[in-house]
Amino acid sequence: MITNKYGLPEAFVNFAKLDKYSKGNADISVTQLIDSPRVLLMREEHQDKLSTDAMDMVFALFGTAVHSVLEGATGKNTYKEQRINRKVNGWTLSGAIDQYEIEDDGIVITDYKVTSVWSVIFDKQEWVDQLNVYAFLLEKELGIPIKTIQICAILRDFNRRQASLKPDYPQHPIEVLDIPLWSLEERTEYVEDRIALHQNARQLFDQNQRIVRCNKKDRWSKDDKWAVKKKGRKTAVKVFDNQDEAEELAEEMRKVFSAKGTYVEFRQGESSRCVGNYCGVAEFCSQFKEENDGQG
Repeated sequence: MITNKYGLPEAFVNFAKLDKYSKGNADISVTQLIDSPRVLLMREEHQDKLSTDAMDMVFALFGTAVHSVLEGATGKNTYKEQRINRKVNGWTLSGAIDQYEIEDDGIVITDYKVTSVWSVIFDKQEWVDQLNVYAFLLEKELGIPIKTIQICAILRDFNRRQASLKPDYPQHPIEVLDIPLWSLEERTEYVEDRIALHQNARQLFDQNQRIVRCNKKDRWSKDDKWAVKKKGRKTAVKVFDNQDEAEELAEEMRKVFSAKGTYVEFRQGESSRCVGNYCGVAEFCSQFKEENDGQG
């Protein structure tokens, strides 16, 4: 269900309602394959109660619009919006590839994403996983080696001034990023392992309604940190993974530099995906509730 809590223009809401993404008759999509089995099962279990606000879909809609524009720009040996299904260990895996181009020495796969600068600066493992599964599907389908996999990132929050001041900041509002390509054997092993993981989780759920737990990677979990701070300074002098090392530096600064305003600040870790409800099912999740109760 699409809601409109913030009173967006009706055109946005109607556009959001037109989003008809579907994996078709497949058992699992590439996006679902690389995600947590718990998230997939909980979305299915609570699908009648789930809602998404149009505001939260704005950037996804921008991505849909970009795809619609690019779909009409075709070139020689270039294929757009191709969906590929393949049977893997009894399940049909489905992936929609934005674009691939057949060159003399192999195939170049390109995935278009409207995303943030942060996503480009800090590598996203899910992009690596997703593109390599696309490469698995396409090489198995066509029998042609994959040459390159890449992301064409359209940066929605690009700031030209920041680009001129920071060398590690993206220098253009559109960046093409080469993604590490695994060998075909590595891709095959990854896909088969993920299929087995989801199949086992599904079997467990069907037998006794138990849902496997998310791991730290699934939850975007951040560990506890201890920051050495100095009075009057906004940023930390140094951040540590354990309290003893932080206290040792703080004490040294007090003795050697007479830094009397030095102290250690505890920063509690959290599962940011759960806290921000980026999975969409946090309100129904017993694992999230248990973790919050434990921290409280």
